[in-house]
Amino acid sequence: MQTLNADIGTIYGGSVRVRVCGICVHENRILLVNHLLYGPDGAFWSPPGGGIYFGETAEHALAREFREETGLEVTVGQLLFVNEHIADPLHAVELFFEITSFKGQLAAGFDPEMAADGQVIRDVRFMAWGEIEALEPQQRHRILNSAGSLAGIFELNKYITGD
Repeated sequence: MQTLNADIGTIYGGSVRVRVCGICVHENRILLVNHLLYGPDGAFWSPPGGGIYFGETAEHALAREFREETGLEVTVGQLLFVNEHIADPLHAVELFFEITSFKGQLAAGFDPEMAADGQVIRDVRFMAWGEIEALEPQQRHRILNSAGSLAGIFELNKYITGD
């Protein structure tokens, strides 16, 4: 079992967190963010996204998260599915939306909840499915393991739970 980054466990552990995530596909590649979720060598690739602030709509939160993590301005489309992740100390309910368009310059961003010297975002890039398959299963978000293909992401069950 992987060891969770201590800062992540402290900030987000012990409560249910509602998150938004975006599926952004361009030229048959999906946009992913590389986080140091599991310690210094624990690369973890997942679609951009993050927590919803009190009083913020899911659509606004997702647009904000894309700006913070990737530098892109996005248009949020339809809700695709919900993923519930429970792995002590984390519990997240993730709303996955389709991203219908984007503009701007892609760049690795920041996580405002993390200290400047403790940033966990290491890279952002559009990845082909073959690149994703080359990663170890624990290095990628569960939806990428479940989908089996880029097109499969758009065919996932509407509610995903269990690890």
